[in-house]
Amino acid sequence: MEKKGNVLVGQSGGPTAVINSSLAGVYKTALDRGFSKVYGMRNGIQGFLDGQYVDMADYVKNELDLELLKRTPSAFLGTCRYKLPAIHEDKSVYEQIFKLLDDMEIEVFIYIGGNDSMDTIKQLSDYAILTGATQRFIGCPKTIDNDLALTDHTPGFGSAAKYIGTSTKEIIRDAMGFSYQKKNVTIIEVMGRNAGWLTGATALSKGEDCDGPDKIYLPEVPFDVEQFKGEVEKLLKKKDVVVIAVSEGIKNAEGTYICQFSAGSDSVDAFGHVQMTGTAAYLANYIHDELGCKTRAVEFSTLQRAASHLASRVDINEAFMVGGAAVKAADEGTSGVMVVIDRLSDDPYQSSTGVYDVHRIANAEKVVPREWINKSGDYVTDEFINYVNPLIQGDYQPMMVDGLPRHLTMNTKGYKDEYKN
Repeated sequence: MEKKGNVLVGQSGGPTAVINSSLAGVYKTALDRGFSKVYGMRNGIQGFLDGQYVDMADYVKNELDLELLKRTPSAFLGTCRYKLPAIHEDKSVYEQIFKLLDDMEIEVFIYIGGNDSMDTIKQLSDYAILTGATQRFIGCPKTIDNDLALTDHTPGFGSAAKYIGTSTKEIIRDAMGFSYQKKNVTIIEVMGRNAGWLTGATALSKGEDCDGPDKIYLPEVPFDVEQFKGEVEKLLKKKDVVVIAVSEGIKNAEGTYICQFSAGSDSVDAFGHVQMTGTAAYLANYIHDELGCKTRAVEFSTLQRAASHLASRVDINEAFMVGGAAVKAADEGTSGVMVVIDRLSDDPYQSSTGVYDVHRIANAEKVVPREWINKSGDYVTDEFINYVNPLIQGDYQPMMVDGLPRHLTMNTKGYKDEYKN
């Protein structure tokens, strides 16, 4: 059998509760298929440009380590938000990357990430074609935002939706406990810049034992602050406790993010994305000042992407599956693609993997279909719930030590000297 080269894998963008399950899928499948080594980029392509990488075999020595990795939140290898320059603008960066790939005998390059990470795969695969390089480049989907095109959903979304539905239910119960004091309004802020998949997941809290949030506002529909005040006022005439979910990315008809009226930051990342925070706080203060009722703002923030203790079994298994599928696609000679999840059926829920040209995915954005949002733009429909519900099923219990979850970290072995700084 012809000896195979090495696999290089990296993680990029915002982490998820299951991103390391994809890393575990890459590692195990690469070894099963006879690749020599699996190297991990430290802090994505940005760290790799500085020569930072590790041999995954130093950290995943047995099946127990592999299971710990699958249950570990955040990016085990570290992450980055780094935009490669256009090839025609600066070839030197690509020359540096491909020299490193050649020196390390890399045959397969896999990048686990979202929209911006798929842009990196696109650029690298284009350069390989341009120069005749033999390495193969595969994108492995990851994002709690669920906004990658052409895939039914993304690993990370199901677990985040499970956490959001659970936490919304608990917040509603908490708010109900104070209903005897005075009328109160709680506004929950959920991640989602331009796509409202996560915010819509607050509707999962609705059931026999919970009414769910009173209103849900997604960024797909323009947000009117005055109209919002009127809706809250109507609700307070009917009930003492009001709970509303809003996306961090809701914006008015002019396209201005609501967070920019107050605590929102004007700073942007490498991809030009405005840094968002403060939407719920702004609206809570506004309602308090205008209506005089007690208000509270709750921002889930990074909790929704770090709650591996509440990960969905479906999500963990699919994350592992796409990691393995990325290696398989590369091993079969494919390059310049992203692995996608295809939904085969809802009842019973079944899925499989496929691949699509990364040029059709990079820098595209999948938003919630307008028909999955009600006519008034303040709640999601049953079609939305039916889409999300299969993705949150099952549990994947942490391995508990002294009452707390145990994770696999780089410190388990200790940094090599060159990685300490």
